[in-house]
Amino acid sequence: MSGNQQHEPENVEQWLLHHGLGEYIPIFVSQQIDREVLGELTDEDLEKLGIPLGPRKKLRKAIAELNSNDIDAAVEVEAGPATTPAESTDAERRHLTVMFCDLVDSTALSSRFDPEDLSDIVRSYQDTCAGIVSRFDGYIARYMGDGLLVYFGYPHAHEDDAERALHTGLEIIARVGQLTPRTNLRLQTRIGVATGLVVVGESVGEDSAKEQVVMGETPNLAARLQSVAEPDQLVVADSTRQLCGNVFDFWNLGEQSLKGFAAPVSAFAVSGERAVESRFDARQSQSLQAMVGRDQELALLLQRWHSAQSGEGQVVLLSGEAGIGKSRIARAIIDAIAEDEHFRINYQCSPYHSDSALYPATQQLSRAARFAKDDDEGTKLDKLEALLALGQNNTPESCALISALLGLDGSRFTELDLTPQQQRMRTLEALLQQLVTLSIRKPVLFVVEDAHLIDATTLEFIELCLDSTASARILFVITARPTFENNFSGHPVVTSLALNRLGRKQIHGMIERTAKGKSLPAGLIDEIVAKTDGIPLFVEELTKTVLESGALIETDDAWILEGSLSQLAIPTSLHDSLMARLDRLNRVKEVAQTAACIGREFEYPLLATISPLPENELRAALDQLIGAELVFRRGVPPNANYTFKHALVRDAAYESLLKSVRQQLHGRIALALDELEAPPELLAHHTEFAGELEQAID
Repeated sequence: MSGNQQHEPENVEQWLLHHGLGEYIPIFVSQQIDREVLGELTDEDLEKLGIPLGPRKKLRKAIAELNSNDIDAAVEVEAGPATTPAESTDAERRHLTVMFCDLVDSTALSSRFDPEDLSDIVRSYQDTCAGIVSRFDGYIARYMGDGLLVYFGYPHAHEDDAERALHTGLEIIARVGQLTPRTNLRLQTRIGVATGLVVVGESVGEDSAKEQVVMGETPNLAARLQSVAEPDQLVVADSTRQLCGNVFDFWNLGEQSLKGFAAPVSAFAVSGERAVESRFDARQSQSLQAMVGRDQELALLLQRWHSAQSGEGQVVLLSGEAGIGKSRIARAIIDAIAEDEHFRINYQCSPYHSDSALYPATQQLSRAARFAKDDDEGTKLDKLEALLALGQNNTPESCALISALLGLDGSRFTELDLTPQQQRMRTLEALLQQLVTLSIRKPVLFVVEDAHLIDATTLEFIELCLDSTASARILFVITARPTFENNFSGHPVVTSLALNRLGRKQIHGMIERTAKGKSLPAGLIDEIVAKTDGIPLFVEELTKTVLESGALIETDDAWILEGSLSQLAIPTSLHDSLMARLDRLNRVKEVAQTAACIGREFEYPLLATISPLPENELRAALDQLIGAELVFRRGVPPNANYTFKHALVRDAAYESLLKSVRQQLHGRIALALDELEAPPELLAHHTEFAGELEQAID
């Protein structure tokens, strides 16, 4: 296919995921609908499958698009650059996770198979990899023979790009190992992953040979780590391992002498994902610190718990921006009632499975039943039946329904003669019955984490629970970002609690606890307070970065600043999250970057002078930044003043610019300020950063 043509996944499962319809995969699989049949489905067929009107229309549109393309062209992958991002191709400094994936023994394959057959084998491998990369929103920068170069964090950043890369790598190893493109042929892969600062978007070559490349040490490191990996092994750099916390199991491969690197490099192999109840627990690589400044919120939760214990069911919706401490409060109520007799259910919503129906429920049931990797199906069914017996919900139909939900054959309990729609509703009713009967035996704490990522069916289940909750011994604690849309906020049993930022005194307490109870220099504390804006995660991570910078000396009761710490760097753990906020508004990101060169606060007349945009476009861009709550405005243009909501967001926008671009912008700012007769110290600041040192001294 051409470089600009969109790559369609090869099988129906990938195709449904590609179009955001992953929750209907079980229906399509059970009805044996493959690519050959897919194009012939009618609206009547989809209705018979029990698919609601809205998704039916989406499916018909996607099928029409599929039919309009040549099937072979839709699955063909040609060598060279894989895709061209629709976004601006201007080069940027980015914090990027890079993955190199290579087919093992490709040279031996070329001697065994005819070139045409080999092409089919490699295409099967590449198509499988491409579908997995697409699912985790990676970007295939280039196909290199039998290898792939993949970026996570470009052209769009996510707050968990390192995790996405490792999920992708593990799934590629598993799925490629299951391919059988030829009889008695098993394919294997080697994968290397590294994370670090790069310049991305730089174009090299001419005309049709022109392509974007990544400059920096990170791609080289990823390639070298891939070269030391064993077949079907994922090897990562220490930078990537640290970002992933306890989400995965690693084993240390020791120091590796890699070509092109002067010093040995630490390398780690990834064996798999850890089974944890919540992403919050998985990301805690160190012991959990005491909670600061949330006593009132915890008291309210405890009061609601006592009401639930007496039979007045409650729902508390904790909402707030990223890093504000929602999961920390949920953990606090779990710890506070640990001595109370109760059942606890944890639903962890996932950014990778927001289209997978009841994914949080299936994960929770698997954990609660204590499924092990080496359990056969019979053992799993025994464990599931024992689990359902706890809630006295081990009727033949319930066992069969929940077995089917978990992908198990529950025919030993009873045969289900139901339409897909009937089976879906009966499954929800069985889950609800299990919850209610558990609450009769003991009170239930039901924690739903990251509900802004919830799939539609799980949300429907939570809403279904509300009426039954009113007279049951159940407390729901639901954490979500402000973008979470639901229909139950006004329900009588629901208490909505929006979390505010910490005050200065509370921030000081957090800094001291993070610094092992020892004081930091007053000026440094003031700078941390100013940079973090009362967001607990920002406070903790920036304080850790300062302590690990090497600029401080630890004494018995304090940290002493040795030399100077000219600028507080953005913590590596926050880079992806901050850039993700900017990338969501890619078309106006350039305005944010330009404004960031002025400072955290900027005036409209100055921005309008240095921006290349026409006035109407500039105002529209600023309105979008305001709507996204990245900046605040006082007054009305042209007499308006703006402030970045977070100092670290401003820093992220600034640091994403190339140094040469920053210099040019500072030069234009200096010229504009000179005409406005600005204070000399402000003019000196911008002329210095423009590289005009003599003028800055004057």
